[in-house]
Amino acid sequence: MPVNFDSIISTSSSEKDFLKIFEDVFSQQNQPFLESHRTILTACYRNPGLSPSSKRVKGRDSEVLVKVWLKKYNESFGNRISQRVSNPPGTVADPIIDTIINTQLTGLTTEHLEQIKYAHRLSMSAENILGLLLEEFLAEQLADYGWHCCWGETVRHVDFCNVDGSLLQVKNRSNTENAPSSSVRINQPIEKWHRVDAKTGSYRWFYFNDKYDTDCFSEENFIAFVQKVLIANPDALAIEVNNPWKNLSDSSN
Repeated sequence: MPVNFDSIISTSSSEKDFLKIFEDVFSQQNQPFLESHRTILTACYRNPGLSPSSKRVKGRDSEVLVKVWLKKYNESFGNRISQRVSNPPGTVADPIIDTIINTQLTGLTTEHLEQIKYAHRLSMSAENILGLLLEEFLAEQLADYGWHCCWGETVRHVDFCNVDGSLLQVKNRSNTENAPSSSVRINQPIEKWHRVDAKTGSYRWFYFNDKYDTDCFSEENFIAFVQKVLIANPDALAIEVNNPWKNLSDSSN
């Protein structure tokens, strides 16, 4: 039978024994066993229903599973938004969209419609990295309170694990959660937080500020973080070379 997290957990005599399996393989890989690794793996052991998928693991050796898990974590951390190069849209826009818009807004020229198309594509590129920006901002801010980011979905349906055993699921807006993601919390001790209430537009940073008696969680601080990341790593936002909005921006500088 192929090895997976459930089988390793069930055959481990204790939590310490389970963690030792990972520590040993990490040592062989010259990879330090960090507090973040310990915290996330402890969450997996204590909440086996949230253990990460092992579909990529072939074989019966737990060492293979550990290496795959570590690779997912390292690749996700190494490709976090402050470090990654994002790819522009790989699809071609459907021309019928121009026709639909122009049927009602008949005064728009071909140039106007082209600008609308590329404005939409640019906006989508920005939306695609918003969640990643929020994740890394929270990873930095929450580290002071015992939270560790589950880079690479190393715990299913959980974004952050705390050294005290708490689990946290993060969303940008209150209306972006799908049914499977919400239903998993019915039988699991997962807290949920979203940045924006989609109905009112209000921010929910007070959740962390009240909990930790601080004021470091705010929209102003998040905005400053976003600007800092994108100035230091402009490739994080994918902008098509022929996007007319890029040319307009360049000409105004």
